[in-house]
Order: sequence, then C-alpha cells, then structure tokens
Amino acid sequence: MSNTAIVGINWGDEGKGRMVDYFANQFEVVVRYQGGNNAGHTVINEYGKNALNLLPSGIFRPETINLLGTGVVIDLKHLNEEIGRLREKGVKITPENLKISDRAIMVLPIHPLQDKWEELRLGKDSFGSTLRGISPIYGDKYMKKALQMGDLKHPESLKTHLRRLIDWKNDIIVKGYGQEPINYDEVLEWIHTYGDPLIPYLCDAGELLESAENSGKSIMFEAQLGALRDINYGIYPFTSSSSPLAANAPVGCGLPSLKVDEVIGVTKAYSTCVGEGPFVGELKGQDAHDLREAGAEYGAATGRPRRVAWMDIPATRYGTKLQGATALALTKMDVLSYLDEIPVCVAYKVRGEVTGRFPYTPDLYEAEPVYETLPGWKCDISGVRKYEDLPKAARDYVEFIEERVGCPITYVSVGPERDALIIRD
Repeated sequence: MSNTAIVGINWGDEGKGRMVDYFANQFEVVVRYQGGNNAGHTVINEYGKNALNLLPSGIFRPETINLLGTGVVIDLKHLNEEIGRLREKGVKITPENLKISDRAIMVLPIHPLQDKWEELRLGKDSFGSTLRGISPIYGDKYMKKALQMGDLKHPESLKTHLRRLIDWKNDIIVKGYGQEPINYDEVLEWIHTYGDPLIPYLCDAGELLESAENSGKSIMFEAQLGALRDINYGIYPFTSSSSPLAANAPVGCGLPSLKVDEVIGVTKAYSTCVGEGPFVGELKGQDAHDLREAGAEYGAATGRPRRVAWMDIPATRYGTKLQGATALALTKMDVLSYLDEIPVCVAYKVRGEVTGRFPYTPDLYEAEPVYETLPGWKCDISGVRKYEDLPKAARDYVEFIEERVGCPITYVSVGPERDALIIRD
C-alpha cells in the first residue's frame, strides 16, 4: 500500500486504535509521530483488550517495524511499564520490531508535577489536563531545555543538560509554585533506571525511514488525539501541545521528505470529548448517561468519563478538511442501535445567525446546535459485515453524514473487534 496516515477528525477518542490495528498488517512500518502518554488507543484482538498510550498499534504484529518518531515525547517509566504489560500477554517486543528515535524528547518526573501545579494554580480556569506533563515538556522542547532520547547514549552530555534543566526548573518551582526543589541526583537515578533499558531500541529515525522508503516498504503514520486538539487549528487553548494533523506526519516521524499518499480520517457515529473547552450540543442528564454507557465512553489513558453529544457535522467537516482526509472511517455505529430517532447537529446558531462553518473558539461558547433527526434502526448490527446487509435506516445515516461532510465513508465499524468492520466499495 501507499504511505497512509490514520488520524482523528474530532476531539480525539474516535476509535483510531481499532482502525490502526486493522490496517497494521497491511504495512511494514508503523510510526507514531506526535504526542505522549496523555491519550490512548484501545485495541481488542487475540491478546485481549489493551490500552496503548505510547506504543504504535502495529506492535501486536511481530513482523512490523514500530517506530516512536522524533515528534513524540516519551515518559521513560510509562514506556517500560507498557512494554512489560504487553510482554506478560505474550506480545513479542524486541529491538528488531520496536524502534525509538534518538531525537524524541524525554518526559521526566518533574513534568507531570509541573502540570499538576499549574492546573491547581489555574483553579476553575484549568484546561482539564491529563496531568501527564505534556504541556510542560513541549514547552521545554521549544525553549531548548529538554533532553533527547539519544542523550542516554552520551552520559556526560546528559548530566550537563540535566543540571541546567533542574537549576532552571527549581527557580520556577520554588519561586513560582512554592514547592520544594527537585533533587538532581534522584532525577538522574530515575533516568538511568528507566532509560538505560531503552538504549537498545534507539535509532536514527531518518535513516530507518529512508531505508524503508528506498526498499519500497509501505509506511503507516499513526496519530494521537484529533484535529480539534491541534495546537494551531484546534479549540485553542483547550488543545494538545502538538499537531496531530496528517500534514505533520513526515516532520514528526523523523524524515520530513516523506510523502503521505492517503489519509484515513476516523470519526465516531456520535461525538465525544475529554477535557475542558467548548463542546457544542453536549448532552446532559439521562440522554448523556445512556449514550455514555452504551458506548463505554471513558478515557483510555485516564478513565475519565467522556463528554458526549450527537454527531456534529460542522466540526466533522472542519476536521476532515484540516486532515486532508481522502476517506473516512465511521466507528461505533452499533452503539446507536438502541435509539428510536437519532439527532444530528447539521449547523450552529451563533448570536441568531445559522452557520455551517466551525467558528473561532470564543464563538463556540455562544453556539447552539441545529438538529435534523433521522430514524433509528432499533436492531443489533454488530454481526453485519456487508454494507448492503445493514438496515436501510443505518445505511441512510451513513450516507447522510457522507453527503454533509463531503468525504467518502469507506469503513463502517460495528464493534471493537478487529473483524467487526464493513468495507464499502
């Protein structure tokens, strides 16, 4: 296959994990190109149910090369634990099938602490951070203070950089947050404890990817979160600190000259959101409870209940354009089977004016959803594998979204299992 990005269209949590797991056997290299362990992909396969926060989803296939790219920020302890959990289930993870860019950035114990202290300082104005240290570490990266994974192979350089980092951080922590200073020796010991076991996995990501490209190997780019969490084009400041857009994949993977040939955007058949920020049409009360429970909508990384709403066409159309999607995968169609009627948000009403566009973030607080209602299908569709075997109401729902969003829906997921997927011609 050609080089393909599997990306989120909305706020994240779209079901990308089940899609990248499905596609992984069609690619020889799977690359995670941004983000950290602040979100997760839930994958259900022969190894059971697994939440992946850092490892690329191709890790379940031993013949696939999995790369944590240059744009990823890596919590050393978390990655060791994630590898250990999968190995206990029989997943083969070796330096042959897992590679880590030596230019990726380390997340240290100081970063989640700083994340927590900043959220406490913000109080009611907090961002709803996952408290995994992602914002502080990307801040350090762009202030040129962070440690790269390759520093593990250069211990004297690592010590020098770490000393500078700790001295700078302690000025902020003690004076700004009123906390006790961070101990240099303890952090250095932590780095060696959790970093040294990862040294065999380090590589020059650019060299690896260039070799793969020259050998004609197909590459899949795997994103975390979704377009509406993009640092540049999302619901800023309630975004992540990186870019999950497909256009960022070549930069974040480690070889900016690579081309993305196809982009498969993943969106749910309804809307979900974790964290703070505007969320037009958010359901409350019994409707929210019923949809959340039907879809088991709890964060893969945090366990937090997800906010839920009906399918949002303006947001989905906007995310589809941002991602440059060439095809869409509609996930969790089976979840809606309990409904007699299914509302769809087709536009927003902002200060009395109806618009189909996704507006600038402050305007979202004043936006009201404009709904059209479609009939439900009221039957279990989880066993369906051919599109023509879906009830007419289910097919009408898919085609309604496809027409309004303006991108072909090629894949329809009717369950979390790898084979619970309908492929449309």
